[in-house]
Amino acid sequence: MIGIDWGTTSFRAYRLAAQGRVLDSLEREAGILTVPPGGFPDALRAAIAPWLAEGDTRVLLCGMVGSRQGWQEAPYLPCPAGPAEIAAAVIPLAFEGAECRLVPGLAARDAGGVPDVMRGEETKLVGLLAELGDAPALACLPGTHSKWARLGAGRVQGFATQMTGETRAVLLQHSILGRLAEPGPASDEAFRRGVRRARDPGGLLHHLFGTRALGLMGDLPAAETASYLSGLLIGHEMLAVLAEGLPDGPIHLAGSETLARAYALAFEEHGLPHRRHADDIAARGLALIAESIPWSLP
Repeated sequence: MIGIDWGTTSFRAYRLAAQGRVLDSLEREAGILTVPPGGFPDALRAAIAPWLAEGDTRVLLCGMVGSRQGWQEAPYLPCPAGPAEIAAAVIPLAFEGAECRLVPGLAARDAGGVPDVMRGEETKLVGLLAELGDAPALACLPGTHSKWARLGAGRVQGFATQMTGETRAVLLQHSILGRLAEPGPASDEAFRRGVRRARDPGGLLHHLFGTRALGLMGDLPAAETASYLSGLLIGHEMLAVLAEGLPDGPIHLAGSETLARAYALAFEEHGLPHRRHADDIAARGLALIAESIPWSLP
């Protein structure tokens, strides 16, 4: 089968064997925003044509391709939800020559009743559930909008989104902090310094202005501003999530090499045990969901 993770800015495709073993893969900067209205079937066919020609007839898609801006909107599935519920809620897509199904996103509400949503990350969580079983666990999926999910009883019990990556980009591109920052190599020490600062009293907004004051007083080199800011934001993100408690065992971390390394450094600074997982765990999640779908084509 073919698994597709089609996001806002990127397109990933996997040709999968049993148990989610990746036979082949491709990645392009061809997210849903690059596709013209009505152009999703042609864009998909152009990307996976060689695999279709070799006989693949099942295609399972996840991510923002199932949003209102995508191919077709797939309703959100409320948490708690596990692989069986997700597989039962997939929707069909019209596509000549293969059977296409679209994975729904997940929805949850926080303690104040405010809704939260995800699309695409649920497949990573299904892949993690296959490894972790029924035990309670906390998963961190870093990204532009990082997801922290609480797992248990073989299901996604709930989750919270943190806009850390996007906030960092906005601050560096459109705020006074960006005026101070200068290009330079990433600094682990400046990053760790930001993580430690997040534990001080004063709150995030005060700490952000302090980033500017550190630069003005010569206490923070301009080339280290971006690294310090990353640590500060991730440090505050961690404190907000961990205030809700930690399950027994490590935090399960799955993301790109650069982001996963940054979060691992932050966990180490806090003395938190963690376990890294491959970023392509989404491929295994897609394969597991596909196993529960009653396909029509062989």
